[in-house]
Amino acid sequence: MIHTPSGPTLLGVDVILAGTILAGIAALAVMLAIYAAVTVRDPMAKRVKALNARREELKTGVIAAAAKKRQSVIRKTETTDWMKEALQSLKVLQDSQLKQAQHRLAQAGFRNKEWAVAVIFARMVLPLSLGLLALILVYWTNTFPEWSSFKRFLAFAAAVIAGYKAPDIFLSNRITKRTQAIRKGLPDALDLLVICAEAGLSVDAAFNRVAKELGRAYPELGEEFTLTAIELSFLTERRQAFENLAYRVNLDSVRGVVTTMIQTERYGTPLASALRVLSAEFRNERMMRAEEKAARLPAIMTVPLILFILPVLFIVILGPASCSIADAFSTKPGQG
Repeated sequence: MIHTPSGPTLLGVDVILAGTILAGIAALAVMLAIYAAVTVRDPMAKRVKALNARREELKTGVIAAAAKKRQSVIRKTETTDWMKEALQSLKVLQDSQLKQAQHRLAQAGFRNKEWAVAVIFARMVLPLSLGLLALILVYWTNTFPEWSSFKRFLAFAAAVIAGYKAPDIFLSNRITKRTQAIRKGLPDALDLLVICAEAGLSVDAAFNRVAKELGRAYPELGEEFTLTAIELSFLTERRQAFENLAYRVNLDSVRGVVTTMIQTERYGTPLASALRVLSAEFRNERMMRAEEKAARLPAIMTVPLILFILPVLFIVILGPASCSIADAFSTKPGQG
């Protein structure tokens, strides 16, 4: 039975039904936007807890202070120890690979170095799991009977490769997003550091002040500055605190700031003038990146213009004329 539209139609589509569906989608989008605006959370809440834990670690030399937290840490350590023993028994765990995984975890914002073993373990387990699942679906249960042998082999190979690359892709995405967020707030942070230095604050106090001021606008940068201030207060060598900042952030600009800080601490050069020059360079670099994106915009907009904007424009312009022509041809002889 074919449904005949009772209302006006445009190119065979019921206008009232399409409008109702679009109105429902718009109402759902408005409700989601209101929910997202009402349930907004402080981005620094979880990060402050992690930084307080790091402060306690630097004070006392132990990771856990409370008994409940100590038990959770021991449980996580036992899990990672079991993974480490399994990898060592298979002779697939290398120190260089472990250090590289720890470095990437630090750049992605994960503070626990024990998770590096979990990443390496996932690289070994996920290809086997996804490959076995693909074998069951493609060959054993014959879920896709119309597929040829070549397509089935491609599906199996894609599952194995996806399982091996999934942890690296996840970490790369986290590192990229975190680096971009830190890059956006770095010029403003340097300007505030210049103001704090000219006001007579010490380096660790300046980092603390900047982290408080920029914590809500740039939570990732505020977290890194707060952690650097904590390490400046408790580590025996202040140089190590700056090097840890460069270790955790995959950004050349941060490495330049760290080098400037180390030279200032070592040779006693004026901090405010050096940071002012760096801030101006970073702002010029950000302006150049914005101009580059603006220059690429016409080429990027070509495909959406052809696929989405021009068809709608043609429908709006030629739609009424097409409806009139269709009505004229559908009129039976002798009528009118």
